[in-house]
Amino acid sequence: MINLKILAALLILFSLNMISCAQEDSKNSMSISALKNKMKSDLPAGKAGSTLIVLDVRTPEELRGSLGKIDEVINIPIQQLEERIHELDKYKDKEIAVICRSGNRSKTGTAILNANGFNAKNVLGGMIEYRNNERLK
Repeated sequence: MINLKILAALLILFSLNMISCAQEDSKNSMSISALKNKMKSDLPAGKAGSTLIVLDVRTPEELRGSLGKIDEVINIPIQQLEERIHELDKYKDKEIAVICRSGNRSKTGTAILNANGFNAKNVLGGMIEYRNNERLK
């Protein structure tokens, strides 16, 4: 009977955690299709009037790897983001799409940026999903 109560409590906690994660993801994340639509409709990054900045938090070596990189991307590896965050101050009025290989490091980068007053969103699936999306077309 006690094991059944513990199991029920764990299931409830797990369910609540999943609900909160889903809500967090929709608020602080974007899909690959949303990113591509914003990139199509926005002016090139750095141009007057552009509203979207893409920040890649992979290492420079990874950007030269098989997944490549998105044009006009800003690269600050996740290991250096907190110490180099001031480089992004001029983009505080823009939406920053944070991307990495799979979406894990970019989730951390998004949290760091949002905690420092930026409007950042994690790109779900990262460059793996970005390239898979291109192959499907």
